[in-house]
Amino acid sequence: MPNHKLITNLSICLTLFFGSFAYAQKAPGFELSGDNKSINLDDLRGKVVYLDFWASWCVPCRKSFPWMNDMQARYGGENFTVIAVNLDSSKAEALKFLKKIPANFDIAYDPEGKVASQYKLKVMPSSYLIDKKGELVLVHKGYRESDANEIEKKINKLINSK
Repeated sequence: MPNHKLITNLSICLTLFFGSFAYAQKAPGFELSGDNKSINLDDLRGKVVYLDFWASWCVPCRKSFPWMNDMQARYGGENFTVIAVNLDSSKAEALKFLKKIPANFDIAYDPEGKVASQYKLKVMPSSYLIDKKGELVLVHKGYRESDANEIEKKINKLINSK
């Protein structure tokens, strides 16, 4: 007979360590203004999208940006892109952050948090890996360097899938 308490505790530990997972669920669509252009998730169909929500006051976000820059540099192009959605109510705060920690990927702005609400955002930063079909395949809460290799493996696998 299975030990349900052990299974529940193991499930909680895995969720805390790896983040939450979502399979075969369509990613909520959105269109937001960006620095140079409007960013529409539907326009990115056919690409793997790493969608990250961040704010200027978020300390772990400062650590995630160099990693996202690296992912964009390694895999960006036809099959992959990073989109980081800023949730500051003031764009000036976001721009101040970006002067210190530049982004080599697209930044979108959601000052009212409408898109963040669609994605049921609870923790900063939170990231969502979306496959070429527009389906959520990974929800990751927070940023931990120890998780970076595992996420990169998932990105690489999705890029190379048909």
